[in-house]
Amino acid sequence: MVNYFNGLKERILKKKVKIAVVGLGYVGLPLAVEFAKKGLNVVGIEIDKDRLRQIKRKESYIIDVPSEDLIMVLKKGRFSVSSDFKILKEVDVIIICVPTPLKRKYRPDISYIKQAVKRIAKNLRLGSLIILESTTYPGTTEEVILPLIEQEGLRHGRDFYLSFSPERIDPNNKDFPLKIIPKVVGGINKQATELTVLVYKNIIKKVVPVSSSRVAEATKLLENTFRLINIGFINELAMMCHKMNIDVWEVIEAASTKPFGFMRFYPGPGVGGHCIPKDPLYLYWKAKHFGFKSRFIKLASEVINYMPKYVVGRVVDLLKSKMQRRRRHKIKILVVGVTYKKDVKDLRKSPALDLIDILQKKGFFVSYYDPLIPYLKINHINLKSILLEKLKLVKFDCVIIATDHSSIDYDFILKNSALIFDTRNVYRQIRTDKLIRL
Repeated sequence: MVNYFNGLKERILKKKVKIAVVGLGYVGLPLAVEFAKKGLNVVGIEIDKDRLRQIKRKESYIIDVPSEDLIMVLKKGRFSVSSDFKILKEVDVIIICVPTPLKRKYRPDISYIKQAVKRIAKNLRLGSLIILESTTYPGTTEEVILPLIEQEGLRHGRDFYLSFSPERIDPNNKDFPLKIIPKVVGGINKQATELTVLVYKNIIKKVVPVSSSRVAEATKLLENTFRLINIGFINELAMMCHKMNIDVWEVIEAASTKPFGFMRFYPGPGVGGHCIPKDPLYLYWKAKHFGFKSRFIKLASEVINYMPKYVVGRVVDLLKSKMQRRRRHKIKILVVGVTYKKDVKDLRKSPALDLIDILQKKGFFVSYYDPLIPYLKINHINLKSILLEKLKLVKFDCVIIATDHSSIDYDFILKNSALIFDTRNVYRQIRTDKLIRL
């Protein structure tokens, strides 16, 4: 019987392995390019034709991958792309970075993972290492992926190795790029863990092995659940402080002077992106299978999901006097910033979209301004970003600051707006009757 472990280990140490990254989104493309920059041969597998066309045009569509980096690795022949899974017969390491959405009633949707794994299993080179990075519930790697591969007649530890390593990318975070964020690794067995550690050591400064893939899967969910619960709590505190006529932002800053036992979280109009709104619910769903109901996760999720309605409610209260004199469709509201995160061109689950949707359904005339998003055509919303001009601004009855992009001229907005509802505390130093904070 051939022992693939020692040969694969030696090739990894000598940087002689070929790596495939399946899924070239906000996780996969930065990972693929980073490996290629370190001198390894990488192939990206992507079924989205638009993404493939952009890469072949040497244009990056991910904010954390500068186009010049993409051009460099393509020019050197270190990175190539394909939609054909047959190319996996030529690679040693396969990293899966496909989406994991959420169905109704908090049910995880791992169909993209399963589809990718089935195609991988049919084209697997013997002795390969497979690593899942897609966020999922504890047990997925061992209970779902392993059987799918082994049903092709392959055996783990003999014909292939399997691990889970959660992605920790924070889009556009200049302080914590991919290469300095510690990487957690958990394999199906010790050999898989060892191989995976060696692979990531090529690009990551610190790699942290854990005892199993389940621990690695739960680690990712703990990280995002921690944030969900604390963001949910601080939003509830913001609503409470409003009732008590207390400035929640001042309370947070004062509490932050304590050098221990306190971590700063801020309220806002909701939470967007791929991770925080969804990942903790994987843990909630899985726990129910063991007869355990996580009240904290569900409550925090409910509070955060309520925030767009709460913001709209506050704005409606502020506009009541005008609503008594004019019909709602003649009351104009401008939403400033529509992406889910500051300075990131990403609309996934953005609470600003919920704000626009709710306001439109209530009959208000709604426009938006976002320097990163020239138009919105999503769900029931079909709008173009306005130009930020004085003649336009003065016509709005209320401006809602929903996302605090660095490039926005907030002084200009303040000077030319009748009323501002600031959900991000961008006007923290300013006190005026026309400025209301969350």
